[in-house]
Amino acid sequence: MSISPPAPAVDYPIIDSHAHIWKHDRRFPWARETTHPPAKDATAEALLEQMRASGVSGAVLVQVAHYRWDNRYVAAAMKEYPGVFHGVARVDPEDPAAPDELARLVEEEGFTGLRVVPPGDARGDWIRGPLVEPLFSRCRDLNIAMTVLAPAERMPDVARAIDRFPDLDVVIDHMADCPPDRPDALKHLIALKRYPCVSIKVSHTWSLSRQPYPYPDSQAQVKRLYDAFGPKRLMWGSDWPLVEAYCGYGGALRMVRDEMPFLNPEDKRWMLSGNIQRVFRI
Repeated sequence: MSISPPAPAVDYPIIDSHAHIWKHDRRFPWARETTHPPAKDATAEALLEQMRASGVSGAVLVQVAHYRWDNRYVAAAMKEYPGVFHGVARVDPEDPAAPDELARLVEEEGFTGLRVVPPGDARGDWIRGPLVEPLFSRCRDLNIAMTVLAPAERMPDVARAIDRFPDLDVVIDHMADCPPDRPDALKHLIALKRYPCVSIKVSHTWSLSRQPYPYPDSQAQVKRLYDAFGPKRLMWGSDWPLVEAYCGYGGALRMVRDEMPFLNPEDKRWMLSGNIQRVFRI
């Protein structure tokens, strides 16, 4: 895994809004559905090494699909490195007991967010069903953020849920994974600008791009989101360790810190720190 040169000093803490960890360890078994677990570990300690080399002081750990609904490794990392790691859990959105399990994770383990992943096909139609409202309602009552990984075409369904909970912080992961060569699809994501509670993660610039670093086509897409939402509703995320197959951890940070000429220093303060701290109660 590549490590970037030391970052220029800033007078605010840089926080990564989106990273994953996992490791081969009997204490943290893979989910039954994980038939091909990753060959290499992506441990909390390896992430810390990347963060320190880039001047990143904290990270939001997003529960990875390899563990499904078993959030124990993220919980263990938060306990081992308090104040450095913060957690976004996953629970089964089709389980009526999910809101109570979420409450336990927040109250006993310290998670500050929930992630839901409604696919773009019929498998994700639960986002329209009766169990969504109790889950969104519990997030609001627990004062934690709801993060959503879904394609741009699912954003109208997400909007219907937000309509019922306009005061709940909602974060859309990875710019709704909308490829730059489908600019019309981004309109579904931009339509969420009408909700002041919605923020967008500026991530996957590297995987969505059809061009080499610094990915000018993805930068143009970020500029559209910047114009629509403003910097106070955007946040940087690395998506480590997946980013290591592209520009590396440091490269993902440099995309926002150094490579987007439309961002001024105050914009970067919000995207690299302020909005992440606000949404995830850091």
